Amino acid sequence: MSKINIIFQPEGKRVEVEKEDSILSAALKVGIDLTSICAGKGICGKCKVIIDDTKAVNDLTYKELELLTLEERENGVRLACFTKIKDEVVVKVPEYSRTGKQRLQIEGIETPIKLNPVVKKYYIELEVPTLEDPRADSDRIIDYLHNMFNLSNLSLDYNLIKNLATYVRGADWKFTAVIWQDIIISIEPDDTTDRIFGYAVDIGTTKLAGYIVNLNTSEVVAAGSLMNPQIPFGEDVISRLNHPEQEKLQKVVVEGINQILESLKEKVGVRSKEIYEMTVVGNTIMHHLFLGIFPLYVGRSPYPPVLRSSIIINAKEIGINLHPNAKIMVLPTIAGFVGADTVGVILSTELYKKSEICLAIDIGTNTEVVLGNQDNMMAASCASGPAFEGAHIKFGMRAASGAIEKIKINSKTLDVDYETIDNEPPIGICGSGMIDLVAEMIRTGIIDVGGIFNRQLNNPRVRMNEDKVMEYIVVPSDQTANKRDITFSQKDVSQIILAKAAMHTGVKLLLKNSNIKKEDIQSVFLAGAFGSHINKESARMIGVFPEIDLDKIIAVGNAAGTGARMCLVSKEAKEISDKISEKVNYLELGIDPDFQKIFLNSHIIPYADLDEFPQTSKILKEYNNYPTTPPPRF
Repeated sequence: MSKINIIFQPEGKRVEVEKEDSILSAALKVGIDLTSICAGKGICGKCKVIIDDTKAVNDLTYKELELLTLEERENGVRLACFTKIKDEVVVKVPEYSRTGKQRLQIEGIETPIKLNPVVKKYYIELEVPTLEDPRADSDRIIDYLHNMFNLSNLSLDYNLIKNLATYVRGADWKFTAVIWQDIIISIEPDDTTDRIFGYAVDIGTTKLAGYIVNLNTSEVVAAGSLMNPQIPFGEDVISRLNHPEQEKLQKVVVEGINQILESLKEKVGVRSKEIYEMTVVGNTIMHHLFLGIFPLYVGRSPYPPVLRSSIIINAKEIGINLHPNAKIMVLPTIAGFVGADTVGVILSTELYKKSEICLAIDIGTNTEVVLGNQDNMMAASCASGPAFEGAHIKFGMRAASGAIEKIKINSKTLDVDYETIDNEPPIGICGSGMIDLVAEMIRTGIIDVGGIFNRQLNNPRVRMNEDKVMEYIVVPSDQTANKRDITFSQKDVSQIILAKAAMHTGVKLLLKNSNIKKEDIQSVFLAGAFGSHINKESARMIGVFPEIDLDKIIAVGNAAGTGARMCLVSKEAKEISDKISEKVNYLELGIDPDFQKIFLNSHIIPYADLDEFPQTSKILKEYNNYPTTPPPRF
């Protein structure tokens, strides 16, 4: 096939592609920042680009006619996934189609733990071999460590043995031995015992977080984050586990982890050869993709992971730029989609050793929920979907600059007070803003308990759009960055209700199968970036979780990352993580006979049984617009 040049503006990047290739595939090839939440399946409508020369591409597809407004089509807006290249063309990528500067959660709960890393250093001064004492170099080192530090059962890494004679003589028999568990992995000239570091990584579906930790003190000396570079291959885990190029998915996530590492090393003056161990957490799919494990059957009933227990591998096997003999420990998974990140959350919140009943919720594309205490823990995965990341929401977006994150609606005028990330002019609404918005819309009577718009409202902010769908104007065009009304429609409300219904159902079924009442829950841990920024009252009002006293709800940030760091600095934490994995019972929600009933009831705001939400019901009934008659039970 003939080659065609395509230029992306404003970057000016040029790429050579095959005729009939899509613009999205060309953007991926050259690394253009272009949002594609559905990984090119044509359902999210986010990969919007502008084409001036319509003859250089295919005609508008039926799906584009459905997802693009008349005004957009007239202005040359196309969806990159559906637009095929016929001739040389210039493609403009508008700001609203870019991922943008993301707010990524790095900080997490700080859980004290005794410092006891498996990597340790010992300074050695050996006697030079003689004819009277011709012991092997390895025996000489092992004997010294046994006699001086009472270390037993030591061995040497094969890669170290190959050049051991050169190392010890080059150091004039005065050197530092680096020991990982009971294996000597490195010999370093002079005394380097004050320089010993580890690297902890949280591989999230949306973001990567990395931490360089001083293993002498447990101090985090540098932390950084990055959008997960797998996102262009699929916004959700199902898209990624079904992607035909699994090796590429592993390659890009390793590159992202190394990118964070390089920036952190440069920032604090740490060298690769001074980092001797790495710990990793992530959900089951991220876990498998990082390790290069074929993950397809995790997404097929009965959803078994290939590997549950923790695993230790050499860093060079994966391609992480650490010490050549450094080890990587990947924490264990639990079952199904409940992975090593959930083990990290349980470890860092210490849910596994609490006497009182606790609930942990790690909100994301897949929301993991854990209920219980030291006696019994049960976990489930809720397919909450990517709605809170902006998928299927017309003006939905991730938590980036210009995203509306807080919303209040005036009950009389229906005007909006809002806050945006970085105080930038608004371009869309992120997850926390959407939860606020739905809560405020029901509080002020714009929608009812079923999420249906009140068509009797006589207010210019409530209207029917060109697709004959009711919508609410959140921010008028004269206040937005792109001079377009930011709206929230009946379809958008339905997507948020669907996502919250999945989470609420998960919690309800865990309560049922654990024989626990919501009144028994003493603490609720909200984990992850989303959990740290949502308005707890708004989330409770719409039924993200059962009605629990707000003072019992604790945001713990990136608790999964904290769990990874704890395992980095503590041998005991590693052992506990394996025990957690073995102890947690997994509940597959779909097999519960009450799943469908509870899921349908959860589509009512906050829940079909309003008696379960007495505080919320009282607040809502104070407003005349709100329907006071409870909906029928299903």
